[in-house]
Amino acid sequence: MTEVSADLGTGRASVGAVLDFAWTAGEFTATEVMTGTSVTRSTAIDAVDTLVSAEILKELPNARAAGSYRSGRPARRFVLSPDIGIVIGVDAGDTHLAVTVADPLEFTLVHHRTALDPAQSAAERRATILEQLRRAVEEAGRGREDILAICVGVAAPVNRDGISPPHVDGFWERTNPGLAEALRDWAPVVEIKNDAQLAAIAEGSQGAAIGCRDYVALLASERFGGGVVVDGHVLHGAHGGVGEGVVFDHIVGVGSAFGLRYALQDQVRAAVERGEISRDGRVGRLVSARRIDPRTVLTLAADGDADAVLVTSRVGETLARVVGVLGSMYDPERVIVCGAVAESIEPVIAAARRILPEQLHLPAPKLLASTLGAEVVSLGAVALARRAARERAVPLLAERRLSARG
Repeated sequence: MTEVSADLGTGRASVGAVLDFAWTAGEFTATEVMTGTSVTRSTAIDAVDTLVSAEILKELPNARAAGSYRSGRPARRFVLSPDIGIVIGVDAGDTHLAVTVADPLEFTLVHHRTALDPAQSAAERRATILEQLRRAVEEAGRGREDILAICVGVAAPVNRDGISPPHVDGFWERTNPGLAEALRDWAPVVEIKNDAQLAAIAEGSQGAAIGCRDYVALLASERFGGGVVVDGHVLHGAHGGVGEGVVFDHIVGVGSAFGLRYALQDQVRAAVERGEISRDGRVGRLVSARRIDPRTVLTLAADGDADAVLVTSRVGETLARVVGVLGSMYDPERVIVCGAVAESIEPVIAAARRILPEQLHLPAPKLLASTLGAEVVSLGAVALARRAARERAVPLLAERRLSARG
């Protein structure tokens, strides 16, 4: 049972139980409520009618009116109201902003992904995020009064109040530019979370960690950061810093929290400079570009290009050390490499798997590539916003409407 019953207050536990049931039931009857909640028939009917009067549930046309009932008295059918409100998930990365407006159950209404200038000030970034939120809500045909919950993922540790601690060069404060305060009046529930923790939620609900109680979702494209799940719980820490990638600045053989995208570029350039890769080869020619596209290197490695295989093998050694540290600290069953780079990272993962057992004394975790792509943080943000709507926002809405009706 979720927090619904408690939120609705003393004497309305049955209403909370029915509301909780309705979230996953689809269309249902009072008899199905009885079976699913263990309340009596009269209590089920009273609770359903109460929620219909509060416009939280909607009564559907009966089976006879729909033309599918032949004889006897047709059962009343109900469903969670499709107009109950919206949720918003935001991925506010260092160089991108993704905003998703969705209904509380399953459908995405609006999704936009745009580039951000990493040189923006905190004030400019905050204004950009708020403006993109306004546009997305307007495009969905809704208003701020319809928002049930907002969840924002940021590339920084975040405490339980949605505030990031000071960073030596201001990066965390700029990435999370006072969003908890700026969004406080936007919705009944506002959550600001570390992006890797949201990736972990996405992997656990719809990705490679379904059914797994011990895993790490490793964001690895731009910077390393781990969303850590132990015994089925997402670990947080006093300042939201569990899994923070700065530790890799101090690991021999890794040396930086910068992710696999940069590791691939650095290894290509280093191999060319050492003469291990010819400048005239398909990989060697990439160094003339200002930025080496990691997908090109990974595609060449998958096709068996010897120079690309050399590069991906060395990056695989780096990844194995990163996973070895995570494995020793958290003892996960799985480590899932997440982010845009995951779509083509298999050559690096294959190399890492070969040497991973040497990196720790515990059994090596299963190393996997995420299938959720660049939207993994957005998916986690929407999932958490939906959970917040179910457990907190909608029960509060029901209580408010019921109280207004006396």
